Amino acid sequence: MKKRHIVITTADHARLSDLIAFGDFSPRERSELRTFERELASAVIVAPDEVPDDVITINSRATLLDYTTDNHIEFTIVFPDEANIAEGKVSVLSPLGTGMLGYRVGDAFEWQALNGAWRLKVTHVQFRPEAVLAMRCAGSLKAGVHEPLQSWRRMER
Repeated sequence: MKKRHIVITTADHARLSDLIAFGDFSPRERSELRTFERELASAVIVAPDEVPDDVITINSRATLLDYTTDNHIEFTIVFPDEANIAEGKVSVLSPLGTGMLGYRVGDAFEWQALNGAWRLKVTHVQFRPEAVLAMRCAGSLKAGVHEPLQSWRRMER
């Protein structure tokens, strides 16, 4: 699997950088985040409206292929305070979350779990909030209606 630079929005990059810098992590967790910090440092940072449609961003719902079992699994990547594995919401700071963030359909990566490494491939991005926001803003501008930018979150629920 070829290592590539992840794509991340300016807002997500800023929030993640702050979370890592000022978060209350154990020494083990901080050690695990060092790799993710290096990935963030080399990330391609873009405006939300410039994110390609097939990139996993915060609040994206994506399908992954597990190469070991040949099963497809679906997760939404979220900030730590929204994580709920029973609902398929994985923290961006978890090993799986850091593995998913910024990758595109067709990209493969390894996720280190307690029972060993999983090889996963991104097969589909079903929901990407930046795309919904762009559609909402375009529709609002055409109609002459100017809703707050946070209105896209209502559509997600």
